[in-house]
Formats: sequence, structure tokens, C-alpha cells
Amino acid sequence: MIEFNDLEEIVFLIKKQFGYDFEGYSRASFLRRINRYMELSGMKTAFHLKNDLINYPENFNTFISEIVVNVSAFFRDPDFFKSLLVNVFPYLESYPKINVWSAGCSFGEETYSLSILLKEMSLLGKSRLYATDISTNALDKSKKGIYSNKDFKEYSANYFSSGGKECFNQYFVSDGEKSIISSELKKDILFSRHNLVTDGVFKECQLILCRNVLIYFNEDLQNKVFELFYESLPIHGFLALGNKETLRFSSIQDKFKIIDSKQKIYQKIK
Repeated sequence: MIEFNDLEEIVFLIKKQFGYDFEGYSRASFLRRINRYMELSGMKTAFHLKNDLINYPENFNTFISEIVVNVSAFFRDPDFFKSLLVNVFPYLESYPKINVWSAGCSFGEETYSLSILLKEMSLLGKSRLYATDISTNALDKSKKGIYSNKDFKEYSANYFSSGGKECFNQYFVSDGEKSIISSELKKDILFSRHNLVTDGVFKECQLILCRNVLIYFNEDLQNKVFELFYESLPIHGFLALGNKETLRFSSIQDKFKIIDSKQKIYQKIK
């Protein structure tokens, strides 16, 4: 396993070899995830890891998928989605076109949850959803939209707690073990790889969600991403963060007003 003093060289190697910049990531979290990857891959030392990164670049997608934490569920944190329905979606109704960016979309559950609620609010027809992630493995799973049925009881409960109005299962086609999301809900979603650290503005969007991603970034990197989101939002656009994230003390704090302090939903005001 590696130690803290090995990290700088590994961060430099990853940036030079693959263009991924982990300089601003929390060192403790980064070290923990790398050591987990090494354990799963049977690597013993920093030399083995560097040799793998240099000589077997085809393994990098697996590496990224392990380093970047992907935790997701349909309608995760139902009170957050309920707040979107009450505080954000009615405002979006006034737009002729609605662009929504789900940044750090993981395996797609959040994006498809948004698609379901937009459909029930009769907004899906004028909406375009952009789902991005740093992990191509996560994006591949998101695009397929296939999920195990074992968690669907929980998902259905979350859906109704979020303000869902129909039968959750009607949005899927199931074979008894797995379910695939309805093609109607997939057709207005563009899945694309995007690195929040190194890539620029993705699209001007009326709503941006980036939940539980920035907790792994240090303060400087968080501010860099906040500036990216600021540039991607029009005046009166909405930004939603995770429950452990905040705009307080950020470089753009005074450019937003709080819509829901508990659910971390903000609106750009200047």
C-alpha cells in the first residue's frame, strides 16, 4: 500500500498520462481510494501502481471508477426532489426551453429521477438533460439504464415521498430480475464525459445539480468548480448541491440567494 508521501508523484503521473487533475482532491479520501484499488488489483507498492498506469492504460477506466466514488439511487433524499417540485420546477415552466445539467451523474439514477418528475410536470417535452461524469464506466451504465430489481421497493418509496404521482414501475420494462428505463425518458438525455476540474462550461442551463461530488475537493478546487457553474447559469438559474456542501464562504456566495437552506438549493441573482 502507498503512503501520503507517494501521492504527489502519482497525481503528477495521472495528469501527464491521462489529463486528469486530482491536485485539489482531498488527500485522505484520495489515498484511501487508491489503496482500495491496489488491494482489489493485487498491487503491493507504489511502483506496481505506477507501472500499471504507464504500461497498461487500458486499465485506467477501472482505476477511475474506483477512485471516483459512485453512490446513487432513484430519488435519493426524497425531500430534495420534493423541494425541486415546489421551489424550482414551477419557475422553470415559464421557459420555452429548459436545459438541466446533472454533473457527476454516477450511474444515472438521479438523471432519470429528474426525467420522471419533469414528465409528470408536463415539462419533459421542452427539456434537455445533460448528464456528465468523469468515469466512462459510469456513463456506459447510465446510458444503458438497466438496474437490478432488488432495490425497487426502496426506489418506489423514495419516489412517492418525493411527490411522485404515478406507479414508479410503469417507467421501466422488467424481465423479473432487471429493469430498463423507458425509452421515452432516455431520448432527451445526452450522456457525456466531463471533468469538472479541467473542462470548461458545458452548456447554459436553467438548473444544475452537482450533489455529493465537491465534498472530495479542497477549497480552491471547489471555488474553481463553483465559478464554472456560475458561468453555466443564466440570471435566475438554479444550483443544487449535496447536503454536506454549501456556497457559504465560496467566491460566488454573494451572487446567489438561498432557495432552500436545508436542501442546498440556490438561485443566481447577479
